[in-house]
Amino acid sequence: MHATIEAFFDPDTGTVSYVVADPATSAAAIIDPVLDFDFKSGRTTTGSADALLAHLREQRLTLQWILETHAHADHLSSARYLQQQAGGRIAIGKNIRRVQAAFKELYNLERTFLPDGSQFDHLFEDGETFAIGRVEAVALLVPGHTPADMAYLLDGAAFVGDTLFMPDVGSARADFPGGDAHALYRSIRRLLALPEATRLYVCHDYPPPGRAPQWQATVAEQRARNIHVRDGIGEQEFVAMRQARDATLELPTLILPSIQVNVRAGALPPAEDNGVSYLKIPLNVLGAPRLARAS
Repeated sequence: MHATIEAFFDPDTGTVSYVVADPATSAAAIIDPVLDFDFKSGRTTTGSADALLAHLREQRLTLQWILETHAHADHLSSARYLQQQAGGRIAIGKNIRRVQAAFKELYNLERTFLPDGSQFDHLFEDGETFAIGRVEAVALLVPGHTPADMAYLLDGAAFVGDTLFMPDVGSARADFPGGDAHALYRSIRRLLALPEATRLYVCHDYPPPGRAPQWQATVAEQRARNIHVRDGIGEQEFVAMRQARDATLELPTLILPSIQVNVRAGALPPAEDNGVSYLKIPLNVLGAPRLARAS
């Protein structure tokens, strides 16, 4: 029996979260879950995460893994909340330590925050195999968007995070700390070297006018039609395009609140002596406003 895949689209952030399950054992993994956040009020809510939990209950699934493709800049992760409610191990690629070190300095995080990945239950090596029930999966390092991006390959499908978008949207930006357009191109070509029938599931969709959100395309479709990196577009051409485009992009709306939660595996910052957690907004450090979107 093949793994089942259920997608959950969050229109507020354009994020797609997935529940992947092994029908033979009822074991499941959740990939890239969202914690709802209202920037104006500073309030977090769990509606998106609760929809994932409801699906687990309805299908009588046991949560084995909570997989992050990277430390997202456009939504807060609900990994820790999901773990508290349903168990499972929170995992990400081992290069999260590089991201943590960069953002610990940016936010001047508390001394007790260690950029060693210990906030996560497991750090994947490139090419490491693991299992969701009896379904074998492989963690692939696909850096470029950030140094820590991972893709998860299983049962003829790959969950590619922000490395690729839908063919008519293209590819992710590569100008975050540690980002590298050359590395991004090579990571994309690694994914596009998979069998042509492999289904690639993206983490975000920012659909052009007139198209409903979508989140899955085959390797063959990406190689034929991706506007940034289809077959015939070489590394230098891609890098020139990506760098020119990134120079026009505004930072994602939620980058400052989201990263300081996501490097903690979805945990909020420690409460201060009044019992309240606070998010930091560093002033006059990041770049000037440009054009909003992460594509």
